[in-house]
Amino acid sequence: MALEASRRDELLRAAARLFVEKGFAATTTRDIAEAVGMRSGSPFYHFRSKQELLRAAIIQGLQAGQQRLQTAIEGVSEPEQRLRLMIRTHLGILLEGDLQAPMLLYESRSVDAAGRAEIAAAADSYQQIWQHTLDELAAGGRLRSSATPLRLLLFGMLNGVTQWYRPGGELSLDEIATAASELLLTGMTAPDTPNNESHARFPHPQPLSRKRAREGS
Repeated sequence: MALEASRRDELLRAAARLFVEKGFAATTTRDIAEAVGMRSGSPFYHFRSKQELLRAAIIQGLQAGQQRLQTAIEGVSEPEQRLRLMIRTHLGILLEGDLQAPMLLYESRSVDAAGRAEIAAAADSYQQIWQHTLDELAAGGRLRSSATPLRLLLFGMLNGVTQWYRPGGELSLDEIATAASELLLTGMTAPDTPNNESHARFPHPQPLSRKRAREGS
């Protein structure tokens, strides 16, 4: 039983990696089987279809990522410190392990409606932790708003790092996480809070006259 569960997990990890690298449509069950040393039909012993493999890979990845996130912030009551840890942990999930679920969410359109509902529930559970922290920051005056678009834009920014980050490159993940945290916490600080030093350093630009606007366009 343990061996069977291990093989199932191995299949899910291999499938997730291949779905991200090649795309769901271009990945065959033969590709997945070969990646784990199985015969081409063997994955169907564990999953009824490639779509079910995709659904299970996304959900398992989101749940594993949520567990990693909760472990990272356990006991951290200060919301700003918690958000910084969450951002760094999310980047680690994306780029320092084999949890491909955040990037696989783009492929969820390939599963049926019931599968998409399950995936949405798992994604909502993961994002709710973030929303709670953003709400705390907004309530304390550290953010102008914690409206849903802010959370979605934050995930878009963090997930987009996978498109340009290179291990051993000019920027480390720690540096990227710090920059993302500062962008959010400094750029979105509520205007009338004592901690809002950004307005002194980066004053709001004065509106251009129509003539100056034309000249600068």
